[in-house]
Amino acid sequence: MVEDFVRLLPSSPSGWTMAVFGVLAAGPGVVGLVAPDALLELMGFRPVPDSRRVQGDHTTVFLTASSMAALNMGVYYVLAALSGWKAFFRWTVPFRLLTCAVFTLAVIGGRAPSGFLGVGLWEGIGAIVTGAALRYEQRRASAREMDADPAV
Repeated sequence: MVEDFVRLLPSSPSGWTMAVFGVLAAGPGVVGLVAPDALLELMGFRPVPDSRRVQGDHTTVFLTASSMAALNMGVYYVLAALSGWKAFFRWTVPFRLLTCAVFTLAVIGGRAPSGFLGVGLWEGIGAIVTGAALRYEQRRASAREMDADPAV
């Protein structure tokens, strides 16, 4: 029974970083689908009641789409972590750093409230931690190969 549960957990430090990031992405995705105003407040936006929205205001549509994307992304990250798909882990690092830069610049440029900076930092820190875990694993594997090679 314990062995079955252990097989459902990530098998590497980089896998754990991806799984945690995935859960942390899926959570707000669910919140945005169920309680969009709560997600807006969490990110530093002041929600506008539906009764005060003007014709053509598609904030709720955009929030629904973004929340669904976050939920999907979170699930992808968890599944990649559970399968140990390190190529995927590596692919995410530069794109998460790019997301950090774009979101940070949105705050600096006045396009987003300061609370949104947390989203960018979360992406950046997650990317750095995943990249560091991948580098650690690569160095550890190289050291094991050198120890195992009698010609060295």
